[in-house]
Amino acid sequence: MKKFREIGYGNRWFIRTEFEHEDGTENEVKGFTRPFSLKSVYVRVWIGKKVMIIDTKEGIKFMNKKVKKVKIILGFFGY
Repeated sequence: MKKFREIGYGNRWFIRTEFEHEDGTENEVKGFTRPFSLKSVYVRVWIGKKVMIIDTKEGIKFMNKKVKKVKIILGFFGY
């Protein structure tokens, strides 16, 4: 199961953990959970329908979304 720990503006909670299960479903909880094994760190900036992600593992990516939002997130990806 993948875990995404995130801090920042734009999510339901300022500090949260999101779980991505093997079957593709997701759920989130307020705060950070343990155990956690860090794999990469990322910054995500989402303004309108444009998203820029700077990731220590995958580099810089740009995406387009269907929904307009404003998010500025520091995230930690792991298991």
